Amino acid sequence: MRNSITLLCIWTAVLLLAGCDVKDPIYNTPHPDKGQIILTTDWMRRTTGVDIPANYTVASGEYMATVSDVTNTLDRLFEPGVCHLCVYNTPKHITMSGSVATVAGASGNVAGAGPFVQEMPDWLFTGVTETTIEADTDHTLTVAMQQQIRRLTLFIEPTGNTTDRIERIEGYLSGVASTLDMDNGTHGTPLNVVLAFAKVTEGANAGKWAATVRLLGVAGEQQKLNAKLYFAGGNPGPVTLDSDLTTELAAFNADKHKPLALGGKIVETPTEADFSAIITDWTPGNSEEGSAGMETNN
Repeated sequence: MRNSITLLCIWTAVLLLAGCDVKDPIYNTPHPDKGQIILTTDWMRRTTGVDIPANYTVASGEYMATVSDVTNTLDRLFEPGVCHLCVYNTPKHITMSGSVATVAGASGNVAGAGPFVQEMPDWLFTGVTETTIEADTDHTLTVAMQQQIRRLTLFIEPTGNTTDRIERIEGYLSGVASTLDMDNGTHGTPLNVVLAFAKVTEGANAGKWAATVRLLGVAGEQQKLNAKLYFAGGNPGPVTLDSDLTTELAAFNADKHKPLALGGKIVETPTEADFSAIITDWTPGNSEEGSAGMETNN
């Protein structure tokens, strides 16, 4: 009997020791079944003088958060699998719906020309990244933010006998993009934008007329300057000034952080009524500011 009790005690001790050897699983993070994202935004490619937005949105599926720091730990744990992130700010005169940015409409300056967009939207930045989420893992991601608004300045240099009599120039540019899908980079819905020309009174471009706009991009088959010259006293009468800028703006949707300046001279052609005007030899400027120091056809 004593031997049986001894054996029972021994087996009980063995079982207790075996039980103590079973360990709980060891995890790397406090979220063993999900993944965490630490997101850093790179704002290096932006126009000189343009600030980083005070806050911006991070979206993935039904998740959406507004953050303000360059690096943020997202306040959600993500299920394992592919995660697609869209990052963007929402500047003045631009709305966001899903991955599509739309420039606000504006009143035009020419009846019958069709819809117009705002000529000076604030600076839009977007970024897209994708990663595969693993459970029990902290994922560190960096997304390069792309400036999606580009500054365009057009300089018009009058020539001929009527140069000093030009009172104003009114016009618009057609074929400007009013939408952008940040997921695939598609610029769409070509509309018009007003060009508010003013005479330059100082600097290298003194005597020329200049108009500056900020554009989401160009879209459609053609970009065209449609303008009229108005003279003091109404004599001569308004002169039409049209110019196809499709070739000059063909690469406008790339490198939007680099302002673009284009300049051309007005060439007068006598007609039976008076004269007509065209612009020849558009010349790109070489200035990050998009205006200073640009010479055309000199």
